[in-house]
Amino acid sequence: MTIKIYMDNCCLNRPFDNQANLRVHLEAEAIKTIITLIEQRKFSLISSKILQFEIGKLGDESRKKELMLMESLATEVVQINSQIAARAKAFEQLGIQSFDALHLACSENHADVFLTVDDKFFKKASEIKALKIAVYSPLNWLSEVLR
Repeated sequence: MTIKIYMDNCCLNRPFDNQANLRVHLEAEAIKTIITLIEQRKFSLISSKILQFEIGKLGDESRKKELMLMESLATEVVQINSQIAARAKAFEQLGIQSFDALHLACSENHADVFLTVDDKFFKKASEIKALKIAVYSPLNWLSEVLR
C-alpha cells in the first residue's frame, strides 16, 4: 500500500523560500525528495480544494506555476463538504487558523500523514488528542521513513 501524503501550502512553498537558513534549506531538500518519490509513485500526494485555492491566490506567477505542477501530481483532490467544514470549525476552536484547520480536516480521512513546516501549527496540531492523522515536519518524517 502506498503512503498517502498531504502537504500544506507552506510545505509546498518551502523549496522557493530563501535557502540561506540551514533549516529552510534542509526542509526544502526533504520536500524535493518527497516530490521525486511521489513522481516515482513510491508515495501518493493528496490535495484539496483549499490547497488549490491558496496556490491560485499566489501573486508570483512563476512560483504559482511550479506549485501547480507539484499539486497536479495529486492522486486525489479532497472536496470540502459539510462534514469537513464542521471538523475544521472544531479545529479552529482549538486555536488553529482557518486555512490550516481546513487543510487538517481535508487530510484526516484521506491521507496517512500531514506534512508542514509551520512550527506554530505543528505544535497546536500535535496537541489535538482526537486527531486522526499523524502530523510531521517533512525532514523528520522523511528521515523516519527512509530508515
